[in-house]
Amino acid sequence: MKTTIRLVIVIIVLTVALGSIFGWKYLKMQEMGEKNAQAQPPTSVESVTIEPQSWRPGLSSVGSLRAINGVAVANEVAGVVSEVAFESGQRVSKGDVLIRLEDSVDQAALAALEAQAQLANETYQRYSNLLPRNAVSQSQFDEARANYQAARADAEQQRAQLNKKTIRAPFDGVVGLRQVDLGEYIAVGTPIVDLNMLDPIHVDYSVPERALEQVAAGRSIEITVAAYPDRVFEGEILAIAPSVNQSSRTLNVRAKLDNADGALHPGMFAEVNTLSADTREVLTLPRTALSFNTYGDFVFRIVENDQGQTIASRQQVTTGSTRGDVIEIVDGLSEGDQVVATGLLRLRDGQPVKAVDMNASESQATNADEEAQG
Repeated sequence: MKTTIRLVIVIIVLTVALGSIFGWKYLKMQEMGEKNAQAQPPTSVESVTIEPQSWRPGLSSVGSLRAINGVAVANEVAGVVSEVAFESGQRVSKGDVLIRLEDSVDQAALAALEAQAQLANETYQRYSNLLPRNAVSQSQFDEARANYQAARADAEQQRAQLNKKTIRAPFDGVVGLRQVDLGEYIAVGTPIVDLNMLDPIHVDYSVPERALEQVAAGRSIEITVAAYPDRVFEGEILAIAPSVNQSSRTLNVRAKLDNADGALHPGMFAEVNTLSADTREVLTLPRTALSFNTYGDFVFRIVENDQGQTIASRQQVTTGSTRGDVIEIVDGLSEGDQVVATGLLRLRDGQPVKAVDMNASESQATNADEEAQG
């Protein structure tokens, strides 16, 4: 029993002694860190001040762009390509010739049929003049008229067949890459070139059925695409599918966007924001001012510590909607707070900083460029 008590006392004494040693070393290391921090010069950072903006609440979705009219132009009759009248990527108008197929045989056949139709017409006209004088019977006159009509129909049929040897653009648009070559024999239905009408352009997307009240024909939308992350394209809803998809419980929506500069292309993935009719005041920050991770989003506020130093203080925030490179701050910051705008990876909590307003630095850079150009 006495041995056990002694052992316990020895363990307690050793624990206290080791704890004191480690505690002393920790305090020394902390003091050294504070001295190093005080000795470190402030880091220059760009800052941005939180200001309210008027935003319209939106419903976020994803969708795909599609041409209002988009087809793979193909031929109705077989033949050898005798002329290619377009270049890949060219803008064409409705009725413009795209390709011609070799048609000499069809031209000759049409000439023969037109000659037969002309002969039948002369016979018909002659019988028309003789019938009132009873020089021909009514049956001969009827036969001559029928022969003329049949010959004319045969000629028209051949002319229609001949016209199919010339493939024209069915609507205004932009052609894609040419799929056939001069002199190539192409069978019926061979893809010649893709033709798309790009202005305006449609975006198809879906919304959950619970959001039915938030979408309506004529409601404004905004989209962003990966190719132009800093650009927002505006449009409006054209139509909403009358039924809900039973497997996904979503509604299909189609909207129209202006695309005069041809920046948007069919098949692009788009992030769609369906805007509500009302606006609200929100606090916003550039996306570069936030660090996103699984433990929560945060920013570095620029504040003064107890010693009067300007430091970067880590602050957890709650985010909301996004508009291009700007994001809504729902909680964690207030209007007028100054926040580090870029370069968060090289900062740590409590680090001394020297703030430079991002808008002021951009203005100075613009003025310098203008002076250099002048």
